Amino acid sequence: MATFTQLASGNWRVQVRRKTRYVAETFRRRKDGEEWALEMERNIDRNGSSKPRVVRNIRTFGDLIDLHDEDMREVGKPPRRSKAAVMTSLKTELGSVKLTALNRERLIEFGRKRAKQGAGPATLAIDLSFIRTIITHAAAVHGIEVSAEEARLARVALSHLNLIGKSKERDRRPTQDELDELIEYFETNPRQFIPMGRIVRFDVATTLRQEEICKPEWSLVDMKERLVIIQDRKDPRNKDGNDQKVPSQPNGLRCMGGRAPAANCDLRLWASLSA
Repeated sequence: MATFTQLASGNWRVQVRRKTRYVAETFRRRKDGEEWALEMERNIDRNGSSKPRVVRNIRTFGDLIDLHDEDMREVGKPPRRSKAAVMTSLKTELGSVKLTALNRERLIEFGRKRAKQGAGPATLAIDLSFIRTIITHAAAVHGIEVSAEEARLARVALSHLNLIGKSKERDRRPTQDELDELIEYFETNPRQFIPMGRIVRFDVATTLRQEEICKPEWSLVDMKERLVIIQDRKDPRNKDGNDQKVPSQPNGLRCMGGRAPAANCDLRLWASLSA
């Protein structure tokens, strides 16, 4: 029996479960979805193909990445900056690989190549994790015949080769001399137009992430209360949005490429940061 769910975008997500088979696809009109669902049910009853239209065009791992990205955006969960960067890198390295060739040997070859390029054990672990996620998503949501077991075995092999592992805990922080050297380099570079010296000082003082420093716009600044709203702050305990109000200093809110910096630090810090 088919299930129809209207998404936030207004499109309809249609899911068909019949005789242990599962397929799903998205349509702009419910009527189109109803016709497609009926066709899928008939095909399954006849032991024919139950693959939806979108799946018939999936040939490479790059197609799987695009499909995963489209599905996540459809439900209002687009990949964040880090995940988007990893997916772009994976598409560059493995995008042209056909699904039939995406086996353990090919993924181990990919891991060895990444390690030679300088990728550390933690970075490679993230790559393999995303590969398995994308493959599992394709098989579970769209019924695409691709196995995540090959990715699991490749991860085991790369772990035995010491190419995959946990990240190393930082055992030191930059010294003041090192920070001063960086700031001097940025501020004496005539071609540097981004105020990197101020950003470095600000980052060290507040420990805010890059997005949290540069993302806020002037509409999020409350000059009267001296507060800035940092939207959707990254927090592993909160996956559904995490807007926070943090203290700001009016004298420090100078334009940074059209955006305003923010801080959750003591207001007195701004006296030196905005000088």
